[in-house]
Amino acid sequence: MVLGFSIALIVFSLLLMLLVLMHKGKGGGLSDMFGGGMQSSVGGSSVAERNLDRITLVIGLLWFACIIVLAMLMKTNS
Repeated sequence: MVLGFSIALIVFSLLLMLLVLMHKGKGGGLSDMFGGGMQSSVGGSSVAERNLDRITLVIGLLWFACIIVLAMLMKTNS
């Protein structure tokens, strides 16, 4: 069971990294260094960006839950 949650944690970690990197830079950070600050946002966030936010939040919560379950499993096994 620990192995299954460890694999799930690795998968969720990779997905979370990918989703965070897909987000548009808001300015003032490292995205400005690579030219992200030159774009102006004319409108609000699009539907795709909101869906990306939601998916990132869900994967982040699953990642956190996986860590908690792994910690409880490892505590009971030792």
